[in-house]
Amino acid sequence: MRLACLAALTAAVPVWCHVVSMSSGDLTVDGTRAHYELRMPLYEIVHVTRPDQTLLEHIRFGGARLVSHQCRADAARDVYVCGADYEWPSPVDRVEVECSLASVTVPNHVHLLRAEMSGKKDEAVFDLSFTRATLRFRPPTPAEIVVTQAGAGFVRALEGAVQVLFLGALVLAARSRRELLTLAAMFLAGQAASVVIVPHTAWQPAPRFVEAAAALTIAYLSVEILLLPKAGARWAIAGVLGAFHGLYFHLFVQTTAYSAALVLAGAALAEAGALVVLALIFSRLRRWTRLFAAALLLFGLAWFALRLHG
Repeated sequence: MRLACLAALTAAVPVWCHVVSMSSGDLTVDGTRAHYELRMPLYEIVHVTRPDQTLLEHIRFGGARLVSHQCRADAARDVYVCGADYEWPSPVDRVEVECSLASVTVPNHVHLLRAEMSGKKDEAVFDLSFTRATLRFRPPTPAEIVVTQAGAGFVRALEGAVQVLFLGALVLAARSRRELLTLAAMFLAGQAASVVIVPHTAWQPAPRFVEAAAALTIAYLSVEILLLPKAGARWAIAGVLGAFHGLYFHLFVQTTAYSAALVLAGAALAEAGALVVLALIFSRLRRWTRLFAAALLLFGLAWFALRLHG
């Protein structure tokens, strides 16, 4: 029965709409002038009014004046592309960037900006919490690499409701502290397995599939708690569901070219901390476990309905 339920939920994933939200851009600086190209998935601009103007209004390069721009939809690649030229009053050796694309797309939107000037490269990652950065066009120190990449994994692990609520469901599914440790270990192992294994396969998961699958994990774990309270081998289920969550980090690592080990280390630290906090909270509310599980199941269904029509 458990395998049938899991298979049915997995089969339903493709009909969900997207939740993963990522875009990328390249900035090339030459003296006083710069060219910027923004690539945004087409499904991100469905609710954006006049995207040819709005998107570029939400990424600014300090002191630079927008000279010209042109935007177009590339249906073949399912992306919206904007090319823009900027100019500074005098040559620059660093660029202050402000990016608030998350305010016009979805709150969990992530924008990766790569930049180059005179053969020197730099990059920055922006989201709702980090909207400003300075591009210095110098090689980062080892310490900066660790902090930046592990920090990105830390933030990504807890940036959305789906991630946090799944961790809550994992705590509710554990019937003892020992089982919680086992479930957490298997979840993290499954997550890491996706990041390590998927790049070596011919499968390229679509963003719509990835976050839809992550949302379905909440629904399935809620079903486990409500209908299969005494079921064994729950650790194996945690590993499988962790693999679905790992697909998001696979996409993130693929997009940013960050170290998978550092991103996963940061994510694991955030998730472990969240599990401890949630375990402390729910330890005093155990008699409400089924009620919480039912609420999580309703969340999954509501999320499905929202994204189906979104």
